[in-house]
Amino acid sequence: MDGYDLGSALKRSRPERIAIADQFFDSLGGTVRQSNHAAYQPRTDELLMPPIEAFIAAEPYYSCLAHEYTHWTGAAHRLNRSLSTRFGSEAYAAEELIAELGAAFLCATLGFSTTHRSDHAAYIQSWLTLLKTDKKAIFNAASHAQKAADYLRSIAARNQVQAA
Repeated sequence: MDGYDLGSALKRSRPERIAIADQFFDSLGGTVRQSNHAAYQPRTDELLMPPIEAFIAAEPYYSCLAHEYTHWTGAAHRLNRSLSTRFGSEAYAAEELIAELGAAFLCATLGFSTTHRSDHAAYIQSWLTLLKTDKKAIFNAASHAQKAADYLRSIAARNQVQAA
């Protein structure tokens, strides 16, 4: 086609930040370092996050950040979430289920829904395996996720009051 510019078609617009989400996550006080992937690093107590521009929209960015912050709450000096009674992949699946439920609870608080992640298929498979072997796993994960979400909301509320 005459005049068609492939370069402009490939450019995405920068997702618009959501002020209430920025305020919430900024008030938590965690160390968020830019990276090419999202993760919580227990050894350094840092959250790794791609820049918001790496996401198709703002909601997936904040959903991912909420997921990583839920992992962050499990540190020994926070909620001390130990899944040591579970075996290898079961503990990983349980922690990922907690983080995803926690992200859903936090996103609901902030007024938007969690979004599909490219790694959900692998997570869902590990969750199904866990749920088949432990009929109480969903209730335990939801309980841990609720504690994590409540903990994060309490930090945010405390720090936002102090800043006022």
